[in-house]
Amino acid sequence: MKTVRSMLSCLALIALAPAMSSLAHADSLDRIAQTKVVRIGVFQDYPPFGSIGTDMQPRGLDIDLAAVLAAKLGARVELVPVTGTNRIAYLTDHKVDLLMSVGQTPARDKVLDFTHAYAPYYIAVFGPKTLEVKQAADLAGKSVATAGGTNEDVSLTKVAPATVTIKRFDDQSGAISAFLSGQTQLISLGGDVATRVRAQHPQTSMDEKLRLLDSPMHIAVNKGEAPLRDRLNAALDDARKDGSIDKIEKKWLGPATL
Repeated sequence: MKTVRSMLSCLALIALAPAMSSLAHADSLDRIAQTKVVRIGVFQDYPPFGSIGTDMQPRGLDIDLAAVLAAKLGARVELVPVTGTNRIAYLTDHKVDLLMSVGQTPARDKVLDFTHAYAPYYIAVFGPKTLEVKQAADLAGKSVATAGGTNEDVSLTKVAPATVTIKRFDDQSGAISAFLSGQTQLISLGGDVATRVRAQHPQTSMDEKLRLLDSPMHIAVNKGEAPLRDRLNAALDDARKDGSIDKIEKKWLGPATL
């Protein structure tokens, strides 16, 4: 009799599993409305979009914009540190509700939905002035640092000749440190990030060599989260109208270009 009851209990749990799973991954906008908390994945090693200040607090364009968006959603922002290699998994595993600073690509379109672009961005190969690189073929035999799994990595890999040595690091900080310390001759990096690196290390020659990709920044949500995507688009539109985005872009990027 006990065995029968156990079997029935197991069957009941199995029957409830889909409903429990659905509840666990309920519409993110509903969850945000109920908890009044929005979990936002941000880089902490990617200035000017996200970094850690001398006060050990996160700072950057994405950090400021996340606070604006949370307020417009009527929620408190919870910043979740992510890297180029783990951030998509954090989103699909529902550890965060949305991600900042995501370039839209055909591959990502299959698993993610994107808001309107909120900041301009491009990716290029940078290196010393004395090193001549005018086209992808000129990368042959050279070494290039990049953050693995990012658009900087993907766009470089697409054009790199077979003899290029691509050194992939867990995050942007690792790639930048490798280039600055001479471990690689070149680096694949975002234009705004390169500008900040040059300003912080004026003794380093870091010229743009080869433009790889124009990739404006978007906010990414999970596929099928249209209500959240639409609310975020409305919040971005409102932030442009009230001047919030313009103020943030001028602070971190200079005059707005979008």
